[in-house]
Amino acid sequence: MFGLGLTLTTADFARVAKYPKAAIIALVCQVVILPAICLGLVLAFGLKGVLAVGMMLLVASPGGTSANLFSHLAGGDVALNITLTAINSVLAVFTLPIVVGLSMAHFMADDAEVGLQPAKFVQVFAIVLVPVAIGMLVRRKFEAWALKMNDPVRIASVVVLVLVIIAAIAQAYQQLIDNIATLGPVALLLSILSLLIGYYVPKAFNVERGQAVASAMEIGIHNATIAITLALTVLNDETMAIPPAVYGVLMYLPAAVAARLLSRNRAVAPNPGV
Repeated sequence: MFGLGLTLTTADFARVAKYPKAAIIALVCQVVILPAICLGLVLAFGLKGVLAVGMMLLVASPGGTSANLFSHLAGGDVALNITLTAINSVLAVFTLPIVVGLSMAHFMADDAEVGLQPAKFVQVFAIVLVPVAIGMLVRRKFEAWALKMNDPVRIASVVVLVLVIIAAIAQAYQQLIDNIATLGPVALLLSILSLLIGYYVPKAFNVERGQAVASAMEIGIHNATIAITLALTVLNDETMAIPPAVYGVLMYLPAAVAARLLSRNRAVAPNPGV
């Protein structure tokens, strides 16, 4: 999240005024439609308890920073990606505890500690937003250094993601083995549906192609690291971190296929609106 902050300026938040329709549609898809789709998958595949909550935690997390890279490869509007990530990182501070709290109340009704207490809400705020704000402050004070560090920090972020996924799997290895046959298809379907919804819903509202591509990548690539970190530190449950870990591994396959197909579509499109 600090690395994300290094790439952001206040102009990235203000830029939403330049294309409000594309931004609003993408945010509605990510904040409203996607959790509903995920809930449907969780119920359809019979996920229960902490595994169900873990999947909802993942879908409520903001977009991953690698969405910018995939958007670029697919010919998307990367500036829109940056704007969506910035806004969604702020929104997640409020929407994530709501989604997780409702999920815990539904799927863990017998648990003595249902929902997110105020102290845990503050922890979500600290983990999600504070590092972004610090990164933005560093970018403002030391812009040349921040720009120079963009690629190294991006690489470091991928390394951190891999290490966090390995740690989560190691801590709940048996639960992973017991549930991989269910978690794998759910995660893969969620990734594919996220990409499809992110692209075709904006297109249905006549959003231009580049912005629809940006929306697809932003919605299809979640910040699995944040979801795993919240599961392990704020919610103190290793098993809850398994669904985000599985998604964090699998999401890159559909994203890569989508980027390839969209880039080829761009090459043959007769005009930018197609």
